Amino acid sequence: MKTPRRLLFLALILLAFGISACSFLNSFGSEGTLTLPGLKAPVTVHRDEKGMSYIYAQDIHDAVMAQGFVTAQDRLFQMELTRLFATGRICEMAGEEARPLAIRMKTIGFLRNAKKHAALLDPETRAFFQSYIDGVNAFIQLRPKEHHLEFKLAGIKPTPWTIEDSLAVFYLMSWNSAANLDTEIIAQMLVDKLGPEKAKEIFPLNLNPDDPPGPEVRTAVPVYHPLGLKKDHSLLAYLKDRPLGLGSNNWTVGSRLSAGGKPIVANDPHLDARMLPGPWYPSGLITPQFRAVGANIPGLPGIVVGRTSYSAFGLTNAYGDTQDLYVETVDPKDPNRYMEGDKSLPFSVVEESILIKDKNAPQGYREEKIKVQLTRRGPIISGVLPGLKTQKVMTLRYAPFESMDPCVGLHLFLTAKSVEEATRAIEHLNIICLNVVSGDRNGNIGWRVTGKLPIRAKGDGTIPFVVTDSEDNWAGFIPFDKMPHSLNPQRAWLGTCNHNTIPRDYPYYYSSHLSPSYRYERLKELLASPSPKTAENHWQFQRDTVNLMAKRISPLMAKALLAHEDTKTMGEILSRWDFRDDPDKAAPAIFQAIYRQFALLVFQDELGGDLAKTMLDDWYFWEERLQAMVLEGTSPWFDNVKTDKIKETREELFYEAGLKVGQELGSSIGKDPHQWLWGKIHQMEFVSPIRRKGFGKGLVGGGSHPAPGSCETLYRGIYSFNEPFGVTISASLRMVADLSDEDKILAVLPGGVCGRLFHPNTKDQVEAFMNGDKVYWWFSDKAIKEHSKAVLTLTEK
Repeated sequence: MKTPRRLLFLALILLAFGISACSFLNSFGSEGTLTLPGLKAPVTVHRDEKGMSYIYAQDIHDAVMAQGFVTAQDRLFQMELTRLFATGRICEMAGEEARPLAIRMKTIGFLRNAKKHAALLDPETRAFFQSYIDGVNAFIQLRPKEHHLEFKLAGIKPTPWTIEDSLAVFYLMSWNSAANLDTEIIAQMLVDKLGPEKAKEIFPLNLNPDDPPGPEVRTAVPVYHPLGLKKDHSLLAYLKDRPLGLGSNNWTVGSRLSAGGKPIVANDPHLDARMLPGPWYPSGLITPQFRAVGANIPGLPGIVVGRTSYSAFGLTNAYGDTQDLYVETVDPKDPNRYMEGDKSLPFSVVEESILIKDKNAPQGYREEKIKVQLTRRGPIISGVLPGLKTQKVMTLRYAPFESMDPCVGLHLFLTAKSVEEATRAIEHLNIICLNVVSGDRNGNIGWRVTGKLPIRAKGDGTIPFVVTDSEDNWAGFIPFDKMPHSLNPQRAWLGTCNHNTIPRDYPYYYSSHLSPSYRYERLKELLASPSPKTAENHWQFQRDTVNLMAKRISPLMAKALLAHEDTKTMGEILSRWDFRDDPDKAAPAIFQAIYRQFALLVFQDELGGDLAKTMLDDWYFWEERLQAMVLEGTSPWFDNVKTDKIKETREELFYEAGLKVGQELGSSIGKDPHQWLWGKIHQMEFVSPIRRKGFGKGLVGGGSHPAPGSCETLYRGIYSFNEPFGVTISASLRMVADLSDEDKILAVLPGGVCGRLFHPNTKDQVEAFMNGDKVYWWFSDKAIKEHSKAVLTLTEK
């Protein structure tokens, strides 16, 4: 063996030894017997080949306590990062750089309101959360040598959890699902720039594919109030505070469409899943009273995606509008007061403190006091806006903070024996607005929307509401039985893809931030066949890459490109495309890159570069609107207002966009458009929270992988408009639960079960997730024991 090869071989041996040693340093007890004080009886925990825990306990208290314990074993560091973010403590780890983010989280007040909510909990709900928290804290306090290595690398220590912490994490999840704030800010910026009538032309278009054809319902814009939002960096920062970016697909089919004769539930929640090991934590909870296998966000007890012996359920973001911005007038005579018409009221003031990591401070941290000012609607989240004759500020109102339920509903999912009983759980899930689909063993299927949505007496939530008097524009909440829902429809299936599910005659304003309809329309195509389908069929449907937006627009684009010799090859590739966004095809890359440049050309002349990019980075705001313009063909927005005596057309913009893409991809990939494969530029990179960039990230991360799909396909692969084309939002879990299969559930994570550096179950599911290989959660006792690789007994003493 030559010397260089010997050195390489030796280096690989040393690397393998080092990883093995690091794994040993970052391990925990998964076998034998451990003490868990507070248990009523011994608990047995089986871990399978993926490291997933199946907890056998005598009652719900012991099961959920053990769930808290094993979740902390696997995910305590991830839990700590989420808690630091949600509670405004992130700069305790990240220092001065995270100070603005911490202030925003303190201003919104997730923890402040979680404390209020915790005090309202009924005894059953409190006991449910406390059991979980006790399990988490037992691991923190009794197993210090097993704490994640990541804590030392990050320079922080785990601290005990409280119910308030878990509720704060839940409120953070809710905040990530309530994106109408973004719509309001962008819409107001458009009104500022264009005036109300011109701005309305490009306000969001939200289509319900189940509605019969009819006229568009236009948003009514109130009296124009210029606010100069583009200069308010405090407010614009809230556009970026959505670390999880919640989306999703879910559907359920009834017995008639199921090959096994029982309902099937499929769900793939869409989040930013690039951070190993992924957002979801799976586990099984088995007691004499119930059997439940599924997943939840670490830090929350129970399961929200999965199945029990009687029912299965999955969720998507319903995007109900739970957020409103208000334009408030500062009292010109006293900056500590605000006006409601002629009435002057004092701002309420809440003092918060943040600790900022600082190596020059005596204890390694310095404390900073901040004051949060609030009106009757909520906290001020802007700087002082120029307004008309008086100074203005913007306040935030958030429905979950005003609709706290003593019963959160999570524990009821575990014991629900039917779709009807699951509705009881859904009715209490007011913290977050979700589409929940479910099926039960009796053949029933249902869909319900969770959360409390305000009834707006004046205006809607598309642009900020200007406060002119003391009258509350929220006139209560939409009654639960009036929220969108369906039970056992004639077509024998139900599904949601974050799209507009509201019929045109719905009596209440619901939202102006909803997904374009392409995914749901494709789902309708796939489920239109009356033949029964297997769980494996639905597993493939989740990976479907047909792009219906491209199917409509690409032929028009191709025709424009074929008309010019220098873009002819791109046009030919598009003409032969089957409209599947597959990594080994050039057409998806050409289409996505050209359509992106086309959108910029359509809007940036009127809006300016910065505002155009801000709007375009919110895909839901503009995609369906621009499609309508393209298909109509003669929109005045195609004309470049900066060119005199020339009226640009749709075809000319497609051609100009094609030239730009030819230069862009030609310089980065090569001159031959046939080599511009989608998978070369559209990749998903899995990273460790400890090393997200720079040297070593490949060693601790999960690598970069060519990614199918796009924003418009069931196989989700969203990228940032302004930083194309790497995947930012994707499926964060894929699950298909067939209630006729008593042994297993099809389910795969983007990373793995464990959240520890170098642990074998941190990224062992990456390949299966990307390739579509089948992975299972086990359900029956027989299957769990056959696949058990480690057994842990937890005892009270």
